[in-house]
Amino acid sequence: MTQPSILIAGVGNIFMGDDAFGVEVVRRLSTRKLPDGVRVGDFGIRGFDLGYALMEDQDVTILIDATPRGGEPGTIYAIEPDLSELESATIDQMAVEPHGMNPMKVLAMVKSMDGDLKRILLVGCEPATLGPEEGLMGLSEPVEAAVDEAVAIVESLVARIVGEHRTMASTAIPKSGIA
Repeated sequence: MTQPSILIAGVGNIFMGDDAFGVEVVRRLSTRKLPDGVRVGDFGIRGFDLGYALMEDQDVTILIDATPRGGEPGTIYAIEPDLSELESATIDQMAVEPHGMNPMKVLAMVKSMDGDLKRILLVGCEPATLGPEEGLMGLSEPVEAAVDEAVAIVESLVARIVGEHRTMASTAIPKSGIA
Protein backbone atom coordinates (compact mmCIF):
# COMPACT_ATOMS: atom_id res chain seq x y z
CA MET A 1 0.00 0.00 0.00
CA THR A 2 1.33 3.42 -0.90
CA GLN A 3 1.41 6.33 1.49
CA PRO A 4 -0.53 9.49 0.67
CA SER A 5 1.47 12.29 -0.90
CA ILE A 6 1.56 15.29 1.46
CA LEU A 7 3.22 18.66 0.88
CA ILE A 8 3.92 20.72 3.99
CA ALA A 9 4.64 24.27 2.84
CA GLY A 10 5.92 26.99 5.13
CA VAL A 11 5.38 30.51 3.86
CA GLY A 12 6.32 33.92 5.15
CA ASN A 13 8.89 36.67 5.17
CA ILE A 14 11.72 36.22 7.72
CA PHE A 15 12.32 39.98 7.66
CA MET A 16 8.80 40.83 8.85
CA GLY A 17 8.60 39.61 12.44
CA ASP A 18 5.90 37.03 13.03
CA ASP A 19 5.39 36.56 9.29
CA ALA A 20 8.32 34.11 9.62
CA PHE A 21 6.10 31.70 11.60
CA GLY A 22 5.59 29.25 8.71
CA VAL A 23 9.28 29.27 7.85
CA GLU A 24 10.24 28.46 11.45
CA VAL A 25 7.68 25.67 11.76
CA VAL A 26 8.92 23.91 8.61
CA ARG A 27 12.53 24.40 9.72
CA ARG A 28 11.73 22.41 12.85
CA LEU A 29 9.63 19.86 10.95
CA SER A 30 12.49 19.23 8.55
CA THR A 31 14.49 17.71 11.42
CA ARG A 32 11.69 15.31 12.40
CA LYS A 33 11.01 11.79 11.16
CA LEU A 34 7.92 11.96 8.94
CA PRO A 35 6.25 9.15 6.98
CA ASP A 36 7.23 8.35 3.41
CA GLY A 37 5.38 10.52 0.94
CA VAL A 38 5.63 13.66 3.11
CA ARG A 39 7.64 16.55 1.66
CA VAL A 40 8.49 19.62 3.76
CA GLY A 41 9.38 22.85 2.01
CA ASP A 42 10.27 26.41 3.01
CA PHE A 43 8.70 28.56 0.29
CA GLY A 44 9.28 31.85 2.10
CA ILE A 45 7.93 34.58 -0.19
CA ARG A 46 8.39 32.59 -3.41
CA GLY A 47 4.79 32.38 -4.59
CA PHE A 48 5.65 31.03 -8.04
CA ASP A 49 7.71 28.20 -6.52
CA LEU A 50 4.78 27.29 -4.27
CA GLY A 51 2.44 27.45 -7.26
CA TYR A 52 4.58 25.02 -9.24
CA ALA A 53 4.84 22.70 -6.23
CA LEU A 54 1.04 22.75 -5.93
CA MET A 55 0.77 21.71 -9.59
CA GLU A 56 2.45 18.43 -8.67
CA ASP A 57 0.17 15.58 -7.73
CA GLN A 58 -0.24 15.43 -3.96
CA ASP A 59 -3.20 14.22 -1.98
CA VAL A 60 -3.00 16.95 0.67
CA THR A 61 -1.17 20.25 1.08
CA ILE A 62 -0.66 21.73 4.52
CA LEU A 63 0.17 25.44 4.36
CA ILE A 64 1.76 27.02 7.43
CA ASP A 65 1.59 30.79 7.77
CA ALA A 66 0.99 33.75 10.06
CA THR A 67 -2.78 34.17 9.96
CA PRO A 68 -4.30 37.35 11.41
CA ARG A 69 -7.87 36.53 12.48
CA GLY A 70 -8.29 38.83 15.49
CA GLY A 71 -7.33 36.35 18.21
CA GLU A 72 -4.68 36.56 20.89
CA PRO A 73 -1.12 36.55 19.51
CA GLY A 74 0.20 32.98 19.46
CA THR A 75 -3.23 31.41 18.91
CA ILE A 76 -2.95 28.46 16.53
CA TYR A 77 -5.63 27.85 13.92
CA ALA A 78 -6.17 24.67 11.90
CA ILE A 79 -8.42 25.57 8.98
CA GLU A 80 -9.65 23.88 5.83
CA PRO A 81 -10.22 26.95 3.63
CA ASP A 82 -13.24 27.16 1.35
CA LEU A 83 -11.71 27.01 -2.12
CA SER A 84 -15.02 27.54 -3.96
CA GLU A 85 -14.34 31.28 -4.21
CA LEU A 86 -11.31 30.50 -6.37
CA GLU A 87 -13.65 29.44 -9.19
CA SER A 88 -14.67 33.05 -9.79
CA ALA A 89 -11.32 34.74 -9.10
CA THR A 90 -10.48 37.69 -11.34
CA ILE A 91 -7.12 38.21 -13.03
CA ASP A 92 -6.17 40.74 -10.33
CA GLN A 93 -7.05 38.25 -7.58
CA MET A 94 -4.78 35.65 -9.22
CA ALA A 95 -1.80 37.97 -9.70
CA VAL A 96 1.09 36.51 -7.73
CA GLU A 97 3.65 39.03 -6.54
CA PRO A 98 7.22 38.04 -7.40
CA HIS A 99 8.55 39.19 -4.01
CA GLY A 100 5.53 38.59 -1.82
CA MET A 101 3.38 35.71 -0.72
CA ASN A 102 -0.38 35.60 -0.53
CA PRO A 103 -1.29 31.89 -0.37
CA MET A 104 -4.86 32.49 -1.61
CA LYS A 105 -3.51 34.26 -4.71
CA VAL A 106 -1.17 31.33 -5.30
CA LEU A 107 -4.08 28.88 -4.96
CA ALA A 108 -6.15 30.99 -7.40
CA MET A 109 -3.26 31.01 -9.89
CA VAL A 110 -2.90 27.21 -9.65
CA LYS A 111 -6.64 26.75 -10.12
CA SER A 112 -6.59 29.06 -13.17
CA MET A 113 -3.88 26.82 -14.68
CA ASP A 114 -6.16 23.79 -14.20
CA GLY A 115 -4.18 22.58 -11.20
CA ASP A 116 -5.94 19.96 -9.12
CA LEU A 117 -6.10 21.28 -5.54
CA LYS A 118 -7.31 18.11 -3.88
CA ARG A 119 -7.24 19.06 -0.21
CA ILE A 120 -5.70 22.16 1.34
CA LEU A 121 -5.26 22.65 5.07
CA LEU A 122 -3.88 25.74 6.79
CA VAL A 123 -2.09 25.78 10.12
CA GLY A 124 -1.88 29.42 11.05
CA CYS A 125 -0.77 31.48 14.00
CA GLU A 126 -2.15 34.81 15.14
CA PRO A 127 0.78 37.24 14.82
CA ALA A 128 1.64 39.88 17.42
CA THR A 129 3.53 41.95 14.85
CA LEU A 130 4.42 41.76 11.20
CA GLY A 131 7.17 44.26 11.88
CA PRO A 132 7.68 47.90 10.97
CA GLU A 133 8.10 48.90 7.34
CA GLU A 134 11.89 48.72 7.66
CA GLY A 135 11.62 45.10 8.81
CA LEU A 136 12.07 43.10 11.97
CA MET A 137 13.96 39.84 12.43
CA GLY A 138 12.68 37.22 14.84
CA LEU A 139 9.36 36.05 16.16
CA SER A 140 7.54 37.74 19.03
CA GLU A 141 7.47 35.85 22.34
CA PRO A 142 3.89 34.50 22.01
CA VAL A 143 4.43 33.34 18.42
CA GLU A 144 7.79 31.75 19.26
CA ALA A 145 6.06 29.91 22.11
CA ALA A 146 3.44 28.59 19.66
CA VAL A 147 5.90 27.05 17.17
CA ASP A 148 6.22 23.71 19.00
CA GLU A 149 2.44 23.48 19.32
CA ALA A 150 2.13 24.05 15.56
CA VAL A 151 4.73 21.32 14.89
CA ALA A 152 2.67 18.92 17.03
CA ILE A 153 -0.54 19.88 15.22
CA VAL A 154 1.05 19.34 11.80
CA GLU A 155 2.40 15.95 12.89
CA SER A 156 -1.07 15.05 14.20
CA LEU A 157 -2.67 16.09 10.90
CA VAL A 158 -0.15 13.99 8.96
CA ALA A 159 -0.86 10.96 11.19
CA ARG A 160 -4.61 11.43 10.70
CA ILE A 161 -4.25 11.75 6.91
CA VAL A 162 -2.07 8.63 6.75
CA GLY A 163 -4.59 6.77 8.94
CA GLU A 164 -7.53 7.86 6.75
CA HIS A 165 -5.61 6.76 3.65
CA ARG A 166 -4.97 3.31 5.17
CA THR A 167 -8.62 2.96 6.16
CA MET A 168 -9.80 3.89 2.66
CA ALA A 169 -7.27 1.52 1.06
CA SER A 170 -8.26 -1.39 3.31
CA THR A 171 -11.98 -0.96 2.58
CA ALA A 172 -11.52 -0.70 -1.18
CA ILE A 173 -12.77 -3.65 -3.23
CA PRO A 174 -9.81 -5.56 -4.67
CA LYS A 175 -9.80 -5.78 -8.47
CA SER A 176 -9.96 -9.57 -8.25
CA GLY A 177 -13.25 -9.24 -6.34
CA ILE A 178 -15.01 -7.32 -9.13
CA ALA A 179 -17.18 -9.50 -11.37
